[in-house]
Amino acid sequence: MPPSPPRPAPSHAASSPVVTVVIPALNEEHNLPLVLENLPPVDEVVVVDGRSDDDTVAVAREVRPDVVVVRQTRSGKGNALACGFAAATGDIVVTLNADGSADPGEIPRFVDALLSGAEAAHGSRFRYGGDHRDALPAERLGHAVLSRIVNVLFRTRFTDLSCGYNAYWRELLPVLDLPGPDVPGLKRGRLAWGDGPEAETLIPIRMATRGLRVVEVATVGYPRIHGDRPRRLLPSALRVLRTVVTEYVRRWRRVPAEATHRPAPHPRSLTPEPGAERPTGRHAARPMPPPSRVRRRSDLRVIRGEGRDRS
Repeated sequence: MPPSPPRPAPSHAASSPVVTVVIPALNEEHNLPLVLENLPPVDEVVVVDGRSDDDTVAVAREVRPDVVVVRQTRSGKGNALACGFAAATGDIVVTLNADGSADPGEIPRFVDALLSGAEAAHGSRFRYGGDHRDALPAERLGHAVLSRIVNVLFRTRFTDLSCGYNAYWRELLPVLDLPGPDVPGLKRGRLAWGDGPEAETLIPIRMATRGLRVVEVATVGYPRIHGDRPRRLLPSALRVLRTVVTEYVRRWRRVPAEATHRPAPHPRSLTPEPGAERPTGRHAARPMPPPSRVRRRSDLRVIRGEGRDRS
């Protein structure tokens, strides 16, 4: 089904950011209700249905009648996120898994990271304060090795490359350059680069290398509430490695003007000149603080971008 038309922003938008939570879901009728029931107060919830065979959509609407349901245009995690982003109307967009592997109660910490000066917040289960309670020792080693490779190639400081818990200012989402819900010329049944599971690694790399001020937020990863997660360690590691190499090659093939382009500052970060009128409306209430404020938070670590920690 097509994305629902944009809805009017809540009346409190002038005093606080409007938060949208995007939840990709495929056959999660048993897990999704528990995720929705434990959401903190948010303004909009978008569930992206991957053409489920069970009652995922029905239970989502039963638990949360105001939910916006979007059906994927293709398949894959990246396409689900792109469809959810297209339907989101909030100032801040938070992505959350539907299987219960992340705690919805941590959403305020991700939102606070953006209000503290970040332009994107990336969850990490392997940094201080976080934990991955469903990871095997081999998985932990693989994450450490692959993160090290990415940090050397892209001069970043990641500790987790496959966490789906992220938060962004919606106006900056085009910087991720994900294939949109509709890609002209793409044959039916084919996927564009970024449609599949490679998006989980592609997104944090692009967040960090395209000029965004990115921080890692410590988070706890849990086993699925219901159902089993297949353990395909070698294929997963090879997929991440392929994504890293592909993004590295694509980065150096980009036109120099594009590679050095930094998106326009978010309206919250604009400082009016003396005598100039201050902005009004949705972005007038909370000016973006200086980057130094981000570094005071013990659960945050600057990964890349303006104001990064050089210590």
